[in-house]
Amino acid sequence: MGRRIAAIIRHGDYHQIPGAPSAHQPYPLNTDGEKHAAEAAVIIGEIQQQYGWMLAKKIDSSQMLRAWQTADIIAQNLGSQHELQSFNDLAERGVGCAANLTAKQIVKIIHDDPRYPELPQNWKSNSEYRLPLQGAESLLEAGKRVAKHLTWRLSELPVDGVDTLKLFVGHGAAFRHAAFHLGVMEYDDIARLSMFHGRPVFVELLQDGRWSHIAGEWKVRAMNSEFKD
Repeated sequence: MGRRIAAIIRHGDYHQIPGAPSAHQPYPLNTDGEKHAAEAAVIIGEIQQQYGWMLAKKIDSSQMLRAWQTADIIAQNLGSQHELQSFNDLAERGVGCAANLTAKQIVKIIHDDPRYPELPQNWKSNSEYRLPLQGAESLLEAGKRVAKHLTWRLSELPVDGVDTLKLFVGHGAAFRHAAFHLGVMEYDDIARLSMFHGRPVFVELLQDGRWSHIAGEWKVRAMNSEFKD
């Protein structure tokens, strides 16, 4: 039976609105981000050679430009024909109608709305907290959405004896919370860990439906660092 492996890749660094917790920002990669994407292709090529994995032709990315650009640069550097497909389900946590406002603006909006209590201090990083605004979701809800997409797309891959690697380009927090839902990250590690830009983490969908983390390192978050992903 062939193995089915997902490479989950955080997009490269990009131009973003300072102080805005929403990751639904339509801005491109910066120069460092383009380098991150090219480096991701090198890592993928090396691990392919090491294990003899066949690379799936379809690369999934979120709809955000920086994720699509990262996927496109990876495809170009791998030197073969790939089809890029973008999905809403790979988006980062949504903050609904507060998208792309700064954290200070969001705090004031909640403060000025008599229907809601003040925001908790850790509202940006709290995995279970959802802003009380239309269209918002929690980090855990975003992770569940991403985990469902990963399971669906890997389940479509053939198990005819060929080990297949499929690439997914998206966002750090959503991928970490998806990893929790898939059983390859402990809940307490979600806040402790992050993802490097452009460095794949490899997880395998096993034949019994369980998942396993098989290669690639999570980034250990610096103590007291600001939550940005």
